[in-house]
Parts: sequence; structure tokens; C-alpha cells
Amino acid sequence: MNNFYKNYSGIILLLAGILLGSIAGLVFGKDVVVLKPIGDIFLNLLFTAVIPLVFFSVASAIAGISQTNKLSRMMGIMAIVFVATVLISAFLTIMAVRLFPIHEQLQALKITEKIDEKPFADQLTQLFTTDEFYQLLSRRSMLAMIIFSVLIGFATLRAGNKASGFVRFLNEGNEVFKHVFILIMKLGPVGLGAYFAYQVGVFGPQLFGAYARSLGLYYGFGIFYFFALFSVYAFVAGGVRGFRRYWTNNIVPSATAIGTCSSIANIPANLDAAKKMGVPDYITNVAVPLGATLHKDGSSISSIVKMAVVFALFGRDFNSVDAILLALGMTVLVSIVEGGIPNGGYVGELLFISAYGFPPEALPPAMIIGTLVDPLATLLNSTGDTVAAMLVARFTEGKNWMDLKAAPEAST
Repeated sequence: MNNFYKNYSGIILLLAGILLGSIAGLVFGKDVVVLKPIGDIFLNLLFTAVIPLVFFSVASAIAGISQTNKLSRMMGIMAIVFVATVLISAFLTIMAVRLFPIHEQLQALKITEKIDEKPFADQLTQLFTTDEFYQLLSRRSMLAMIIFSVLIGFATLRAGNKASGFVRFLNEGNEVFKHVFILIMKLGPVGLGAYFAYQVGVFGPQLFGAYARSLGLYYGFGIFYFFALFSVYAFVAGGVRGFRRYWTNNIVPSATAIGTCSSIANIPANLDAAKKMGVPDYITNVAVPLGATLHKDGSSISSIVKMAVVFALFGRDFNSVDAILLALGMTVLVSIVEGGIPNGGYVGELLFISAYGFPPEALPPAMIIGTLVDPLATLLNSTGDTVAAMLVARFTEGKNWMDLKAAPEAST
């Protein structure tokens, strides 16, 4: 019993905090808004720690690989896994929409989100770069910072023995910030509990409004995808052992994703979980941060549901071959855009609205749905990165990748 509590005490306390927060939200409703600052403090700590953590993890992973052909192979496999899983989620969602069509009339609700009206070309530039070094330290420039970290890693490789001290600095920095995350997560039960209380108390009632049918489709299929498809991916990656390791170590990342509604804030939890799953460090430290910005199964599912709603609103057929093929292509673009550009969800919605020739009036319903499905979308986006890392390990290192190093069967 003592060993059980020692191994699972962190998870038990985290789930207890979430449960108490959810109950408080149901009982006290919008009065729980007073707890929001507690959740904000916890989330801000994660955001401030995640930038240096990702920098050190990516740069040290690349700098520590002596065989660059191995890294190139891993990057190619990672790209294939990311695109394949996004397309699978989109295709299965299209099948779900055909089985459970959305016919009801949806009324437009008032949008309170402030929209950045920058030209798309400028938004695209921000996806890859910043014009000042200090802007790399912002989570809003996450992909640009990851690209910079990759450059640092390759430059360190090229420097060879002359950069041995810098390699040690990167490795030690990576280790230090892993422990920073461990310390921050000590506040997880309180911080996530406060966030759950706020979400349930303030936003819960909106889920039963005019968009209930489309939300029911998203949440129903999304939950199925989370348990069924992620289980299939884990099994493909490592058989029964892979299945067991994934779900044993996926509790904390799942709770953190739902509580924070941020794939970026969930990077530290995913890095820790992927390593406990046995994924080699050089794969974990590249695939997880990149996945947070470029690999989004939840956004793919959300994109298809939004398209189905907009098609229903304007009386157009969503079953034609041309519409479906375009939808599959758009989901890949939206998955990339939503992760790296400020107001990325808005830009992604504009992409498919423009591609299908819908008027501007199609934007508000898509934005409303995107806002209301955000908790589950974040869960799918974020926890999909760890199972994708397992698949990358399987096809990079071979079927015995879990035996490369000792990895615990349970989270500690």
C-alpha cells in the first residue's frame, strides 16, 4: 500500500483537486470566478518555465546526436506520422458527420473575442520568425523559438569538440528545467482545481445552448477517438506493453490539458510522460515540442465539424468528392496554422471559409464552435503528441524500441 501511494500520490492529489474544483463549479456557479487568479498563477508559472524548457530540450537533443543521418530519418518519420494521424482523424470525422448529420438551424451568437486583422502574409511570417530576439521568449512565438533551438542544436553539432562546454550547458539546462517543472507541478492539485472550478461554473452552461447538436457530435466522437484511436496507435507502437505504458502515464498530461486548455502549457507534462513511456530522449525532445505547434488531431476534428455546420447553415452539400478532398487538405493546413500563428484559430477558419467561397457571415458560427470545443480539442491535440512520439520511436528504432532503456511501467 505504501509503494502504491508513493508511486501514485501525485496523480491521486491532482485528480482530487480537479474533482473538488468541478464540484465547486457545479455548486457555486459563476461565484467561483474568485478562484480564477489561483489557476492563472499556476498557468503563468507553466508558461514562463516552458520557453527555456523547450529550448534546452530541443537544442540538447539535436546537439547530443552524433549520427545526423539518424536524426534526418527521425524527422522524416515524424512528419509522416504527424500528417497521417491528422488525416485519419479528419477522415473518420467525415464518416461520423455522415452517420450523424447536422441539420438544425444555428443562430449566430455575439463574439467577444478580439480579432487581429493583420494580413495573412504577415501572420504566416510570424509562424516561422520574429524580428527581435527577445520575442523568441514569448509563448506566442513558440514555433519560431523551436526553429531557433533546432538551429542552435545543428550549429553545436557542426562546432564539434570546440563546443563541448556549450553541449554540457545545454544538457545541464535541460536537467534543471525538468526539475523546475516538477516543482511547479507540486501546485497542480490547487491550480488545476481552481481552473476546473472556473470552467465548470462559468462556461459549463454554454454547452447546452444553440450549438448543442454540433457540440454533441464533437464531444461524442472526440471521446471515442481519444480512447479508441490513441489505444490503436499505442498498440501499433508497442503492442500490449505500449498500450499499458501509454495509458498509465497519460493521466497527468490529460488532466493538465483539460485544465489549462493550452497545448503549450502541456509540453512539460508531455515531455515527462513520453520519457516514462520509454521514448528515446532525442525523439521526445523534438517530437513533443514540435507536435504542440504542428500536430493537432483535435483541431482536425474541430475543423471538419465546423465545415459541416457552415455547410448546413448555407444549405450546401458536404458529401461531394471535391468537398471532402478539399476538407482533408484544409485540415492539414489548419493543424499547422492554429498552432503557430496568433489568433490561429481565426485564420484557420478564414482559410476554409475562403476556400469554399462562403460569405463572411459563416465566420461567427465557426468561431463559436471552436471556442466551446476547446477543452477536448486541447486534450486530443496535446496527448496525441505523446502517442505520436511512440509511433516515431517504433518506426525509427524498430519494434524493440522499448527495450533500449529501462522505462517504468507506471508513472512515478
